[in-house]
Amino acid sequence: MNTGHWINGRVDEPQGERRMELFNPATGAGGATVSLASTQTVARAVHAAHEAWPAWADTAPVRRARVISKFKELVEARMDDLAAIITREQGKVLADARGEVMRGFEIVEFAAGIPHLLKGDYSDQVATGIDQFSLRQPLGVVAGITPFNFPVMVPMWMFPLALACGNTFVLKPSERDPSASLLMAELLKQAGLPDGCFQVVQGDKSAVDALIAAPEIEAMSFVGSTPIAESIYTQGCARGKRVQALGGAKNHLVVMPDADLEQVEDALIGAAYGAAGERCMAISVAIVVGNVADTLVARLQKRLAQLRVGDGSDPASEMGPLVTAAHRQRVLDYVNVGVAEGAKLAVDGRELKIAGREQGFFLGPCLFDHVQPNMRIYKEEIFGPVLSIVRVPTAEKALELVNAHEFGNGVALFTANGASAREFTRRVKIGMVGINVPLPVPTAYFSFGGWKRSLFGDTHIYGMEGVRFYTRYKAVMQRWGDGSRAGAQFAMPTSR
Repeated sequence: MNTGHWINGRVDEPQGERRMELFNPATGAGGATVSLASTQTVARAVHAAHEAWPAWADTAPVRRARVISKFKELVEARMDDLAAIITREQGKVLADARGEVMRGFEIVEFAAGIPHLLKGDYSDQVATGIDQFSLRQPLGVVAGITPFNFPVMVPMWMFPLALACGNTFVLKPSERDPSASLLMAELLKQAGLPDGCFQVVQGDKSAVDALIAAPEIEAMSFVGSTPIAESIYTQGCARGKRVQALGGAKNHLVVMPDADLEQVEDALIGAAYGAAGERCMAISVAIVVGNVADTLVARLQKRLAQLRVGDGSDPASEMGPLVTAAHRQRVLDYVNVGVAEGAKLAVDGRELKIAGREQGFFLGPCLFDHVQPNMRIYKEEIFGPVLSIVRVPTAEKALELVNAHEFGNGVALFTANGASAREFTRRVKIGMVGINVPLPVPTAYFSFGGWKRSLFGDTHIYGMEGVRFYTRYKAVMQRWGDGSRAGAQFAMPTSR
């Protein structure tokens, strides 16, 4: 079985194109393949989107909203199918896969309100006989390049709003788990989206380079690692494109001495090891203030010994495999580096084997204690089931560490003190902050994004930030005179 592209309203599999083998992360079994788009395939997809754009942009926002609303109904009906595809190709447990679809679904719900969101402003008589108003108009063809860890949710952060605003969209999903993109394309077609308005090109770096080079593409959204985010942002901006590129993360959870340790334990188990740590919002560092670290580490050791790791399709599993054998090896290498650097490996998941799934890409939960800020396992994004404990004497030192890190995606503070929480929220240099909430992912009507090297570009993703990203602002001044002429005016017009 091969997963192809979606161009002009149908599956497209050009002859002679490169293909890559796909694997089930839980079993290690291969056999299926995905097409890797050539430059010519990308050009055909972009051209079809460019041809479809004028008619779609001229479609009334309320009619575009009806298509999005119908798509919402179809996604809701096929939620379990989408979740099953995610688990089969990405590896996360089914409950988490359903949660991913639901969070994407919420963005679709938000986009269905686009007629209200596109309203401009109006002022009459800003000068004698002159009125002024503003418009938000679509850009044209826009593209989204999305990661393996959320093959449904992250594309839904982008294309529902882009389409609702009147753009056409070219999606380049991860080549590691491509199948969900075609089901979403089929559902958009069933919802009444005209052919050409939504395209899918499967592929690797060659496809990304072709999208960056395509002059018809006005804007690009990206979610992935920081080096690639920075490269896409730099190249796209150099070509005059609008770019939002979300990069890596090293999310901290600060534990104050007055925090409820039972609540902290639950938060760290879910936020560090959920989705096998393959989340840009995963907690990978716990900064423990004061003298509660020994107690917390002991609690985590006991809890991790009971964590159920297995095939994501098994309802009993709490954590699944990593996405590929290569990524498992990369995370394993980081664990070995941490040991070599002198951190204490309090829980060692390196030798985990799952009965009947010995060829799967499993790595057990790993917990490091006594991690120092100069260690690689502290500084670099691991993107796996690895949690580091850093011990500090004061809250001020904890804040200093968080603010000094190159990434600024998300942070959490667990405390019972409202004054401490308020001060931390004001001073921390991070884009998304949780107070007694470990994964502070904003709801659809807010916006998602980090600071520092976690985001390249001026706007966060989805919400009103997304509406602004996918539209251009236009200011209009108009006068309808009575036929009289005031003659040429050489001074700047004013309201006086």
